[in-house]
Amino acid sequence: MEFFAVSSAQLRAEELQRHVRIDNLPQWCASIEKVLDHEGERGNVYSVWGEFRIRREVIHEGVRFTLPGCINALQWTLTAGAEGVTIHATINRKQHDPDFIESLEQFVADWQHGLDAGLARIRKGPDRNIPDCGLWIA
Repeated sequence: MEFFAVSSAQLRAEELQRHVRIDNLPQWCASIEKVLDHEGERGNVYSVWGEFRIRREVIHEGVRFTLPGCINALQWTLTAGAEGVTIHATINRKQHDPDFIESLEQFVADWQHGLDAGLARIRKGPDRNIPDCGLWIA
């Protein structure tokens, strides 16, 4: 099954690749509740479905995340495009329990909302609050 959404966030691929990492996933997606541990492109997260190993991969125009131990082989990509960021999630089943499908639809919606909110966070950045220097008058 496939699930899609498009965030209106005009993030460039480089911004997705730089800022959407395993260590900060809960900032981007409310369905990912906690990062249990991480090292580079691998880690463990706690999500609405429980605890999972996670892997991150930089791909053309974005990033891909996979849950290698997930019985449904859940994976999702975030790719930059002219219309915004496309969220594309897949599982390895043609049909599934309606409650699980609803949770996957919510997962994609959480990514959409998180990307919309994250654009402002990225563009603001830690150094953006520093006021411009004025002229020194002696």
